[in-house]
Amino acid sequence: MGLEQQGQRVSAGIFIACGFWLVGLGIYFMVSRPALLPEDARFMGGSLAEIRAALPRLESWLSRVFGVMGGFMAGAGTLTLFVAATAVRRRSRGTGAALALAGLLTVVAMSATNFMLDSDFKWLLLAPALLWFAGVMCYWLRW
Repeated sequence: MGLEQQGQRVSAGIFIACGFWLVGLGIYFMVSRPALLPEDARFMGGSLAEIRAALPRLESWLSRVFGVMGGFMAGAGTLTLFVAATAVRRRSRGTGAALALAGLLTVVAMSATNFMLDSDFKWLLLAPALLWFAGVMCYWLRW
């Protein structure tokens, strides 16, 4: 197997891992993510009890929002898995640009937002963005 074929396998493997991560994160958001985390209250400048008293239907609404958002995450992950298994390995035209843009709009935007919010999970959520970047670099460098 030549170096280019190995590179295609490396980049495909990275994007397959990213796709599974997105699907898993999406399922978490749809099924078990709490509507409000302690860090959300900290960002809003109140306690969870104060927020619940001021906006009694907020958590119900957020549960629906996170359900939809989780579905989009899982859908993006499913498409990432498909692209990794097909277009990445074939090096279909536009694949690198599409993956770079998809990563910017999904995992990089999420990671950056979590840093702006000073999320408790900001460092953990930096890992998928860095992994996605590594996948794009492996794809473009063909190794």
